[in-house]
Amino acid sequence: MKKYIFTLLACLVAMGVQAQTTLRWVDASTLGIIGQAEPTGKPYDRINTDEHRVPENCVGFCGFSTGLAVVFSTDSPTIAARWTTSQSMPGVNMSAITQKGLDLYIREGEEWVYAGVGRPTITAERRDKHEYTIIANAPTRAKECLMYLPIWDRVESLEIGIEEGSSITAIENPFRHKIIVHGSSITHGASSSRSGMTYPALLERRTGLYMVNLGYSGMSTLQEEFAHYLAQVESADAFLFDTFSNPSAEVIEERFDKFIDIIREKHPTTPLIFTQTIRRDTRNYNSKTEDFESRKQAMAERKVRERMKRDKHIYFLDSEGWVGYDHLGTADGTHPTDLGFMRMVEKMEPELKK
Repeated sequence: MKKYIFTLLACLVAMGVQAQTTLRWVDASTLGIIGQAEPTGKPYDRINTDEHRVPENCVGFCGFSTGLAVVFSTDSPTIAARWTTSQSMPGVNMSAITQKGLDLYIREGEEWVYAGVGRPTITAERRDKHEYTIIANAPTRAKECLMYLPIWDRVESLEIGIEEGSSITAIENPFRHKIIVHGSSITHGASSSRSGMTYPALLERRTGLYMVNLGYSGMSTLQEEFAHYLAQVESADAFLFDTFSNPSAEVIEERFDKFIDIIREKHPTTPLIFTQTIRRDTRNYNSKTEDFESRKQAMAERKVRERMKRDKHIYFLDSEGWVGYDHLGTADGTHPTDLGFMRMVEKMEPELKK
């Protein structure tokens, strides 16, 4: 009996091996890459820091693949990926999938439907080499795919696996009108559960507008270097700013007008849309934080509205209630979760469509 059971198990294992899908791997950089403000010479970098000066503490973030996505069409029933990132540890207020993983959507009519994630490998020894089957047993019809890349890490290489005999081709950017979104960690995407759940990515799929994510965690303080970089992006149709989350009231007062002046030299009439920073729950029981945040919000609104009096192409979006009033919209009192980001987008979307 034992010999029979052993033989049966051996046959089942052999059958499983034979049934394994054979994949063909395609370099993702040969497909469509969207999300860069302009070409960088590197497929997965946001800004080429050899050509453009940015604040010194932001150089590393320029190499993150935040907001970038691969767009392609395939009839393969299996879509897998293998990719290389840095060895960095996951952050304390975000998931490993957000930091190092992939997020896949497939177009169904006018809707981008969530299809699956590429789960990264996270162990004490290994955090840079990843391979995962994102979907299997899907219909063999052609599928338009949108695969968001990690938001909090570099991507050194990325390959997409499809079944032998299946096809994969690049597609055109499915979004229209380039809107450059510049801001803080809230724009960057902390604390979304996956990279397609940041507010720029959500807005992109809901509106069809092309959102370029230039969020820099903790480092968006109306710096002149960023103003100069943004100004030279000739293809920008509009700018959306979350630039009041990081600086103090004093820094906003000192830098705001110069920031605008630099951009206006190259974009005299391009819409500049400034959002008020969201209300942080960290101020609920901390009088020092309450004072800092309230003064900052007041200064931000005053400076924008003063400028609006002489520039009809500047807009201000009040963030009142954007993450809700039930204290459930953030991971840590500051950074929105998926719930918080969805609430933000539901408030922002009608304003952007005006």
